[in-house]
Amino acid sequence: MTGMGFGAFAVLLVAGLVASLVVHYMIRYRFFEGIDGFVGKWIIAWIGAWLGSPVLGHWFEPLKVENVYLVPALLGAFVGAFLVAATGKALAKAFAPEVTRAAGERRAA
Repeated sequence: MTGMGFGAFAVLLVAGLVASLVVHYMIRYRFFEGIDGFVGKWIIAWIGAWLGSPVLGHWFEPLKVENVYLVPALLGAFVGAFLVAATGKALAKAFAPEVTRAAGERRAA
């Protein structure tokens, strides 16, 4: 798939777009709220769609367009779009400052 034509690139771009639209706007699973979060998901979803068929396999022949198997490509795109938000949230939680006191507790002098 590395030497793909424009048709295969466009199919993967649309698969990534569909996955990122669903994850960002319909499910609302976000790390960044604006267009930057959506575009980041779209880029990673395209990579997931590109890796979908080689990793998950070549199956469901009726939905093959431009030598791209759509079912594994869409699964890879959804995994990629979800993974970028989940990784961002996990890193933010891991590196967040630790709260040691309750909100109403006073420090003893």
